[in-house]
Amino acid sequence: MSVTKNEITHILEVIRELYLSDEVPWVIGYSGGKDSTATVQLVWMALSELHGTERNHKTVHIISTDTLVESPIVAKWVEISLKRIELKAKEEELPFVAHKLIPDTNDTYWVNLLGRGYPYPRPTMRWCTDRLKIKPANAFIQNVVSTYGEVILLLGTRKAESVNRARSMQRYEQARIREYLSPNGSLQNQLVFSPLEDWTNDDVWFFLMQYQNPWGHSNKELLTMYKGATADNECPLVVNTDTPSCGKSRFGCWMCTLVEKDKSMEAMIMNDSEKEWMTPLLEFRNMIANAELDRGRRDFRRMSGQLLLYKGRLVHGPYRREIREEWLETLLRIQKDVQIDGPKEFATLELITYEELKNIREIWVQEKHEFVDSLPKIYQRVFGVPFECATLENDGYGEHEWELIQSICNQVHPDEELLPQLVTGLISIEQQALEQQKRYGLQKVIESHVRRSFYRDEIDAHEYASERLQRKIEHGAAFDPKARTQDSAAILSNGSEGQE
Repeated sequence: MSVTKNEITHILEVIRELYLSDEVPWVIGYSGGKDSTATVQLVWMALSELHGTERNHKTVHIISTDTLVESPIVAKWVEISLKRIELKAKEEELPFVAHKLIPDTNDTYWVNLLGRGYPYPRPTMRWCTDRLKIKPANAFIQNVVSTYGEVILLLGTRKAESVNRARSMQRYEQARIREYLSPNGSLQNQLVFSPLEDWTNDDVWFFLMQYQNPWGHSNKELLTMYKGATADNECPLVVNTDTPSCGKSRFGCWMCTLVEKDKSMEAMIMNDSEKEWMTPLLEFRNMIANAELDRGRRDFRRMSGQLLLYKGRLVHGPYRREIREEWLETLLRIQKDVQIDGPKEFATLELITYEELKNIREIWVQEKHEFVDSLPKIYQRVFGVPFECATLENDGYGEHEWELIQSICNQVHPDEELLPQLVTGLISIEQQALEQQKRYGLQKVIESHVRRSFYRDEIDAHEYASERLQRKIEHGAAFDPKARTQDSAAILSNGSEGQE
């Protein structure tokens, strides 16, 4: 059953009463999807009925977080919508201020996956959500709190979304200190107002279809976008328990690997020939998310150089240099092809930003000591123009020196697989110390690098880890009765234990 006109009228009255009841600024989370669109639209409709000073009683911030790996279709939709919100709000003298938030460059998806070599996100290692979505929004909200002392968040969350969501919302309802306002479970001085909390998917769609979008962004086009993201290109508004609703279509990052398949993007491509240009993006995502190949792409050491045994095997860590370089070049070629051959509105599409590329280069050269400095060469190979970048430390060394060291190490000690990494790393560390004119702590850095590189290869490292674990079990069992059960999660390192 859909929401009635009387129910809409009641919600609008509640919104106006809450808006005028205090000076606490409002922040609305807006993703461009149906729920957040309905939330903004309800607030817009409510405040449009106010007059005089009441109309601009306090600021209403609309924040939208661009993870920089959003689905290009949805990202473009949100970008246009935010511009229209800004223009229409000024025209109607409404208190809405739109903000597009992005993650810190050091936190972006590509800087962590291609730069640092983090394994692709998965349910057991979900490193992306906090960095890409939560931190940018929280930083903005905390800034508002620090200025005004408090903030009220308006979210399009609904109990019907899931059982867990319903339980969470009901729990916070019980802790309400003001009618309709629940405490934020994770942050202080923040209250949450969810005007759609009792709505179903169909309620949302009925509302959006019955009430025209007030800032000129077509709700019918939004419905079409949702329809295109379902396998059968259908979006029923009246459903029973056996009929799927298009409200369950998932829009998110085009590189999301937290789901086995990106069914929304697959459906978009299948249902609309004009979206076939996204096929290389989907293929690239699927290639990176190939679980069967993933272990072989990664270093057998953890990010810190430590060894972790799990069920008798070493748990592999970050992606190896050649894999990161290969993926970066593939990504840049896809970006170039989309800019040239894709739809006109995506002629300037950046799948990876220039700032991210500069950050990745610094990580490769300065943190990973890969003074071969391959990123500028990859960029020029793809785009045919130089990569404009500042001079980095280790500039005295380059590809020639890198290959020379590799060649000498392979000739002198062909069985020492990690020797080239050891030598190039020591040279890079020493060069950085000279450039910075800083010697304090240098010995510890060198010792750490030697520890992570003194194995011949993965077989040698595995033997070392197994022997060390066995000694620990044998000598530690007398003091720790749990020692014999720790083989499934034994973290072994040279002189230290821990996991990064």
